[in-house]
Amino acid sequence: MYEERVSRLTGAVVWTLTPSDRPGTGRVLPDGCMDLLWHDGTLLVAGPDTRAHRSTATGPWTGLRLAPGTAPALLGVPAHELRDRRVPLAELWPATEVRALSARLSAAADPATALEDLALGRAAPPDPALRALVAALRAGRPVAATADRLGLGARQLHRRSLAAFGYGPKTLARVLRLQRALALARAGVPYAETAARAGYADQAHLSRDVKDLTGVPLGELLGDG
Repeated sequence: MYEERVSRLTGAVVWTLTPSDRPGTGRVLPDGCMDLLWHDGTLLVAGPDTRAHRSTATGPWTGLRLAPGTAPALLGVPAHELRDRRVPLAELWPATEVRALSARLSAAADPATALEDLALGRAAPPDPALRALVAALRAGRPVAATADRLGLGARQLHRRSLAAFGYGPKTLARVLRLQRALALARAGVPYAETAARAGYADQAHLSRDVKDLTGVPLGELLGDG
């Protein structure tokens, strides 16, 4: 069973996953976010995905999904170094520090709250320009027009996006467009209307992009539940 709640950390979500007794493989879709994870006594980091990540869920998981662009300041690592990766936190922080944090989470009555407290103690204020970029791209505004409005040149925007999101602004826009489309389709909006409202050229464009980013056709993806 999957559950989530809004975090006390701005823009973040706290989630827990308790798999059923039947083994299964889950599909984690690109969303522009990075996650701090607690599983089987180990702290891990899920980097930004450019394609769907397939994982076999065994035992309970606890996670803090960090808003796009906010994880690097907390972790002290540029996002592009973690792109499409899952790594132990001990590879990024001193091992003695991670052991102490792991002991704290192991002893916690509520690991989700303890994981949230860990991040709250280290979080830095989000970059206003990057927040504005994410908001604009989520709304479907063009990358070039958004960069101009923010006063950022193409090279500067690309460099800052790699560090903050793990990929360039065009890839971020594509990932956020996918999320818009999935929200509409899951709400029962017909695929052709979903494509138009999400910013695709047509339904065929939507279908190609979904298949490329997730590995399966849209209908099959929605049938995953």
